[in-house]
Amino acid sequence: MIKQFNYKQFGSIDLAVYDNTAKSMNTIEDHIKIIFIPQKYGIKVDFQEFSLPHDALLFVNPQVVIQPLKIDLVGAELIHFNRDFYCIEIHDQEVACDGILYNNVFEVPFIELDENQSKDIQKIITDVKSEMQSQDASTEEMLRILLKLIILKSTRIWKQQHQLAENEQYLDVQFLRKFSKLVEQHYKTHHTVADYADMLSITPKSLSKKIGLLSKDTPNDIIKNRIILESKRLLAHTSLSVKEIAYSLNYEDDAYFVRFFTKNTGTSPTSFRKQF
Repeated sequence: MIKQFNYKQFGSIDLAVYDNTAKSMNTIEDHIKIIFIPQKYGIKVDFQEFSLPHDALLFVNPQVVIQPLKIDLVGAELIHFNRDFYCIEIHDQEVACDGILYNNVFEVPFIELDENQSKDIQKIITDVKSEMQSQDASTEEMLRILLKLIILKSTRIWKQQHQLAENEQYLDVQFLRKFSKLVEQHYKTHHTVADYADMLSITPKSLSKKIGLLSKDTPNDIIKNRIILESKRLLAHTSLSVKEIAYSLNYEDDAYFVRFFTKNTGTSPTSFRKQF
């Protein structure tokens, strides 16, 4: 179900239903998503599979492909919205839709919940579903308040789990967020660490040192992995030729792109596409 408020969109749906009707749900492909996942509920995010031992929340950017692996289990809920409905860059950057939960270069954006946290989040989701049935004039604002409440609570949990309440490491996280956002904006055209070091007005060595404080991956790994992920998405979900994909990622020599992809995935683009 989707609520439409002029150009602003908000929706809530059972994740199993979302999967079963994926072809009819193309309208939310560009939406930002929050997914409540019950413990041991398997889910595939792009090309990685996860099954968590505890209830969890997953924060998904637009274009990321999600697929439940155990649709016989109940309780997984998907909340989705477009940026016109909610994106508070003008307010608190930390809980905006480009904040900690949505731009995180060093881990998949899961928030594992303890029993009390899970009950708290599920109560808010129940309130969301109830509000979706309302035709009241205040419905839009109520849904936005409930959505912000989930994001605020989740951001607080993430910071507590990473011990980032008030310590110096918090500044490093802010730097990582900035680097992550730059990679997301420019990975199609800028492929080297030096490119991003220039954007951040530091040396490549300093960039590597800063990223190394919290991430097991080097800046080069992060840039390379983002290019590979986009390559996989285009191979699996579009009919573009390998040459067209290479060109879209700013590789004029498609043979070089093929070597790059094969070296980093262990399979050629053509072989990878055949899997789908």
